[in-house]
Amino acid sequence: MGEIIWVRTSRVMEEAGGRLAEAIARICLHQGSVRLAIPGGSALEAFGHARKSLGRTDWASLRLTWVDERCVPFSHRDSNRGEAYRRGVLKATDPLELELPLFLEGESPQEACARVQGVLETSFGGGLDLALLGLGEDGHIASLFPGHPWRPLSALVQAVEDSPKPPACRISLSLPLLAAAECILAVSGESKRGALERLLQEDPALPGSSLGKLTVITDLELQTGCPGSAWTPRGGQRGDKGPASNRATHDWEQAPVEPAIGGKRAKIEQAVPPLRQRGA
Repeated sequence: MGEIIWVRTSRVMEEAGGRLAEAIARICLHQGSVRLAIPGGSALEAFGHARKSLGRTDWASLRLTWVDERCVPFSHRDSNRGEAYRRGVLKATDPLELELPLFLEGESPQEACARVQGVLETSFGGGLDLALLGLGEDGHIASLFPGHPWRPLSALVQAVEDSPKPPACRISLSLPLLAAAECILAVSGESKRGALERLLQEDPALPGSSLGKLTVITDLELQTGCPGSAWTPRGGQRGDKGPASNRATHDWEQAPVEPAIGGKRAKIEQAVPPLRQRGA
C-alpha cells in the first residue's frame, strides 16, 4: 500500500463528498475530463454530497462508471445504478460526459465484462482518475471479497458469480484498475472497526491493502502504533466544519426511468469544509 491519509470526523459522508468534489475539480482543471467510479450502498451518499458542490463544468466533465454492480435489472432494488437514479444523485435531465453501466438487462456476466472492458479501454484510456469506495464488515471493496479470486493479471473488469453476499452474480472492476486510481474510502460505524484495523495493518487477505493512493474518511477512533503506520498530523490543518445548511435531501421514493446509454506512511487530518460551488 502507498501513502494513506486518515481523516477522523463525525460527518463521514459529507467529508468524503467534499474531498471527492475537490479532487474532481482539481483533475478537471488539469485535464478537462475526470474518470470516476462510484459505489452503491451507504457510500453512495458521499457522491450525492459531492454533486451538490460541483458546478456544471465539473459535473459535465465526468466519465462515470461503478466500482461494482449486481446482475439485476435497473429497476431492481439491488441495482447500484438504479439506486443512484432513485436517490436523485443521477438524473437523465442532467447528463454527464459519459456513463458506463457495468450491467445491462439481458446480458450474461461474460457479455457485460466484454462490453465494459472495451469501453474502459477506448473511452477511459484503460484507467481511472478517482474511485469512491465503501468497506464491508468482512473487508471487501467493490465486489472483491476476501477469500475469493480478485487478482486478475490483465482484465479491467471481472465477473463475480459466487458472491458471499446476495445477489451472488455481480460485475466488479478489477483490483489493478482500482489500485492505480486515487481512492477515497468512506467507513462509518462500529461494525466496520475490525475490517478497518486489518486494512491499517495491511492484511494481505484484504483487497484494499493493495490500493495505492488512499484517503480514509472514518468516524472510528483507531489504535495508533499499528505496523507500517505512523500517525502524524499534517501541517496547516483545517477545522472540522459541518456541511452547508442548505443542502437538499434526496427523494428516496423517486421512481426514475432508465436513461439511454450512448515507502509507506499514514497521515491523519482533520475534516475539511465543503468545496464552494464552482461556476460553470
